[in-house]
Formats: sequence, C-alpha cells, structure tokens
Amino acid sequence: MSEFKYATIAVTGADAFDFLQAQLATDLDKLQQDSDAGPYRSAWCNPKGRVICTPRVRKTGDGFELSIPADLGESVLQRLTMFRFRAKVEIELTAGPDSNAAAQLEKLQAGIPDIALAQSEKFTPHMLNLDLLDMVSVDKGCYPGQEIVARTHFRGASKRRCLRFSCDTVVLPGNKVADEKREIGEVVNAIDRELLAVIPLSAADSTLFVDHHALTRLPLPYSI
Repeated sequence: MSEFKYATIAVTGADAFDFLQAQLATDLDKLQQDSDAGPYRSAWCNPKGRVICTPRVRKTGDGFELSIPADLGESVLQRLTMFRFRAKVEIELTAGPDSNAAAQLEKLQAGIPDIALAQSEKFTPHMLNLDLLDMVSVDKGCYPGQEIVARTHFRGASKRRCLRFSCDTVVLPGNKVADEKREIGEVVNAIDRELLAVIPLSAADSTLFVDHHALTRLPLPYSI
C-alpha cells in the first residue's frame, strides 16, 4: 500500500507547554500532567478561525511533538517560529513516521479529517467536525481563532459539516462535490473510493456527485 508522508515538529524548552497552550485549540493540560493520556489530536487555526493543520500531539521528556502532513512542515515551522517572541522554546522540524493507506482509511472511517497543504486555511473547525471530536476547546482561554470558534459553538451556527461517502471511482482530495445544479462542497480526504467531504447540511440527503459520479452517504461513528 502507498505511504503517506508526515513531518514531526518538536517544541522543547521551559515554555513549551505555555507556548503551545496559547496556539493550539485543544486544552493540553491533561496531556501535560499525564504523558500516558496522549497523543492528542488538535487543531491550529489562523486568526480568522480557519484550520491551518490538525496535528497529533505527543508529550516528550522535554516538550511536545506535533505530527503533521509533510507538505505542511516548513510552513508550519516558520509560522510557529514567528509567534515565539521571547518564549523559551526551541522549534525543530524532522521527518516523521509514514502512515500507510490502511491506517489512513481507518482514520477516514472514524470521521477524523487530516488537513494537508491543499486544504490548509479553507475550513473552520466546525466544518471539519473538530468540535465533535474534542479537537477544539471553547473555554480554555485564548488561542488564534478562539472567538470565532466559540461564537459558532454557542450560536450553533455551523451550516456546513464534514460527511463520509463512497464513490464508484477513485476520488482525490480537492475534488468538488456537486448536486444536480452546481458545486456545493469539497473533498477533504480520500482513500481509494471512500472520502470525507465538507458540504452544506441542507444537502446531506441530496443526490451528490464528484466528476459526475454519484456518491453514497456512509455513517460516521458520531452524531452530527
């Protein structure tokens, strides 16, 4: 099976926890107190509340490691470094362990989106169901995009969500999802003929297509 490339960003130093706690949307307090609690899945958002990446966070002896798709490695490293200011942290990028298609399919079937470069900063956490996956917090304090995340949460205003489908042909991330009239959504992740796509909830039970191939809606292990 094909391999999916990942990169690891190590954040170490005396201020590693405080630095990441102020950047990531997940509350890392439990992970900080108990390394056996992880790894965590989290999100890093821009100030407009759009998801830059969805790192898998692991506690290490001297800080934390963030696993992200390799094509985002350099840009995430540079952006995290911009926010370092006077924090006593070191931020380094290394190659991460690859993931095979079987592992990626298992994650897709669990309804867990994986944001790579092509999807970076396109979607809010709620569009990706990250609130339903405990990948964002609305009450831990400030982080980039927190006000928008909290406003959407408390107003229940997310009209678009990430749903799971199958198709009778191979689908690629970035492919557009259309109803019988127009394009209405986008494929986020795809493994062979299964996919996660962000679409309007109002179209969830409509007949949908990718490149004129009909989609079949599949269940998620959590409620939308």
